[in-house]
Amino acid sequence: MTVSVLVADDQALVRTGLRMILEARADIRVVGEAGDGEEAVRLAAQTLPDIVLMDLRMPGVDGVQATQRLSAFQRRPSVIILTTFDEDELLYAALRAGAGGFLLKDTRPAELVEAIRVVASGEALLAPRVTRRLLDRFVADIRPVTAAMPDLADLTNREVEVLTLIAQAASNAEIAAKLVVTEGTVKSHVSAILRKLGLRDRVQAVVLAYDIGLVRPRPS
Repeated sequence: MTVSVLVADDQALVRTGLRMILEARADIRVVGEAGDGEEAVRLAAQTLPDIVLMDLRMPGVDGVQATQRLSAFQRRPSVIILTTFDEDELLYAALRAGAGGFLLKDTRPAELVEAIRVVASGEALLAPRVTRRLLDRFVADIRPVTAAMPDLADLTNREVEVLTLIAQAASNAEIAAKLVVTEGTVKSHVSAILRKLGLRDRVQAVVLAYDIGLVRPRPS
């Protein structure tokens, strides 16, 4: 399967570098480049990418606003935020707006490529170096915007196990190995968890698990 990617960053040199890295892979195709959020939304509507690599700080419409607008698309692309260590509040807002995960801008090329494949497969992407600090700062506020706190009593024991492992950033393959089941079974459990708890995606599942105390950030 070929993954189509739109790159959105206000620095032309960054966009060129990302394109070169991605187009060197046979299974990834760059369908466009945008210099700001407005252009990113317009190009996404035209090209219908699977993934948008989104910078947070761009002139005019920034990465958060663009992510929110992309989330309203009928065919919604997955958004991977490119962030630095000093952008916690913007990153938090982007996750609330519908981003499917984030990467640090100093991520190595091979890790970037693998991240795109992970998100394209439907999994969340939360950079370990940032996730704990982000959750420490915002865990009390990161709640699904839909309503009251979901009741975990609606989940089976196995679904609670899967949710706990999702919150620990385990992939479907890792969960399958841990629970000695197939990846297909894990995917079914994940779908059931999201449906029962009224969550949009795995990112919301992660932050919800921290928010209700199912798992907690490890002490520094």
